[in-house]
Amino acid sequence: MDASSDVLQAVSQRLDTFLAAQRFATLPMGEDAALLIDAAARSLRGGKRLRAAFCYWGWRAVVDAQNDASPGDAPAHDVSPDAADETAVVTVAAALEVFQSAALAHDDIIDNSDTRRGQPSSHRALEALHGANGWAGDGGAFGRAAALLLGDLLVAWSDDLLEEGLEQVVDAAARRRTRAEYATMRRDVTLGQFLDIAEESAFVVSPGAEHLERALRVASYKSARYSVQQPLTIGGALAGGTEAQLAALAAFGYPIGMAFQLRDDVLGVFGDERLTGKPTGDDLREGKRTALIAITREALPVADREHLDALLGDPNLDAEQIAALQAMIVATGGLDEVERRIDEYAQLAEAALADPLLGASARGVLRTLAVKATRRSA
Repeated sequence: MDASSDVLQAVSQRLDTFLAAQRFATLPMGEDAALLIDAAARSLRGGKRLRAAFCYWGWRAVVDAQNDASPGDAPAHDVSPDAADETAVVTVAAALEVFQSAALAHDDIIDNSDTRRGQPSSHRALEALHGANGWAGDGGAFGRAAALLLGDLLVAWSDDLLEEGLEQVVDAAARRRTRAEYATMRRDVTLGQFLDIAEESAFVVSPGAEHLERALRVASYKSARYSVQQPLTIGGALAGGTEAQLAALAAFGYPIGMAFQLRDDVLGVFGDERLTGKPTGDDLREGKRTALIAITREALPVADREHLDALLGDPNLDAEQIAALQAMIVATGGLDEVERRIDEYAQLAEAALADPLLGASARGVLRTLAVKATRRSA
């Protein structure tokens, strides 16, 4: 399974198999329970599946390096990984996608987002279901409560899939290290999410000169490690990678993860709704204190800074106000500075890919994935 498209197809098939098993197991719970299973299935449709891809190719980077070091003349890309091992990594990659859906369900509740991937967010879809069924009570409250439970269910399912994948792994040390890497990922992204919502309130009491540092810390824990670095090291750990190999994967993954999040920050302000599936300027309405905002804010005169603070986080910002804020970000050089940082992170990652501890054929795919993560419009 060499092509990235084949990997993602295998992950999607694994998710379909898992969902079918969950539907069957919960049949005795009745039609109402099936509604939440259906919501879970909807949440798992679409998306870039970058985390799954980075997990698989982190695994392959270690497997290919092991093949490179093996006696014989056959090149690494001609050596097929063991079928059981490949089943394991596809299952673990699927677990990451389920965890991501859980994170998005919770994130959309926190941000009060109406849409996700061009469709109603989970809590809005469940709110609509409440109304369509003619049920009693507050539909909005039902939608939020049901989506909270949906996220919890998806977290539990991600653990189930992780353990199913690890059952295929013979090396006990690899199983332990994979669990440890996965646990670190769950902790970091949860705390990173808290740092994100805390910063939306705490910025008023923190010195302006610290806003960028604080924004980059949020980006690091909420997204950079979780989206790229940790999927890579989870895959590498599953393959039995050495400490040095996992460090090499992290040295590549962290700057790509930072560039990935900075690109998200740009799209959250300037992205085309038809491509992102989110309203243009949504981060401005949600009051996200991103690096883009911190850089812009620091460059503004005091009066304009106060105006920015007054507008940021207003859910009723209209198109004219969004356009004015976008123009402010461009005029201060905030957008150019973020683009410069994205390029700088990408260069750091490219340098890290020269590490011979990682398999040569996998490094080529990782380079392509890095471009997809940082040079995107959605």
